[in-house]
Amino acid sequence: MKIIKQFIWILLLFPSIAYGEVIGSVNTVFKLLGANDKIVIEAFDDPKVEGVSCHLSRAKKGGIKGTIGIAEDPSNSSIACRQIGPIKYGDNLKEGEEVFTKNTSILFKTLHVVRFFDRKRHVLIYLVYSDKLVEGSPKNSISTVPIMPWKK
Repeated sequence: MKIIKQFIWILLLFPSIAYGEVIGSVNTVFKLLGANDKIVIEAFDDPKVEGVSCHLSRAKKGGIKGTIGIAEDPSNSSIACRQIGPIKYGDNLKEGEEVFTKNTSILFKTLHVVRFFDRKRHVLIYLVYSDKLVEGSPKNSISTVPIMPWKK
């Protein structure tokens, strides 16, 4: 019961961060013991911008360490975001606001997706990158979503 209460508090403290839905994966390296290394595809919707969905591909380490959850996943990732309906958003969009996060090692490495709004060009920009407690990775990818009228 105590764990459930803690989980609820975490959800209340971080309500605006999306959680990924695993769409699929492909194996990239065979491992004799434990799961294979793979590329995982996840989907998430921007929690503050209605009408935008993103797909994220990322490398996931296998082997014994990967199977039990203590391996550090590589920093390789890619993102594609698209308008899937009429785009609606409030006045509370913050530059560089985190919209998706995923721990990619047991303690110190995290994958982030942040949103920027190019008001001059009327475009949403999504950036994926990873960081560590001490040092991050320069590997990154962006996707842009022009805000256009939606035709049914």
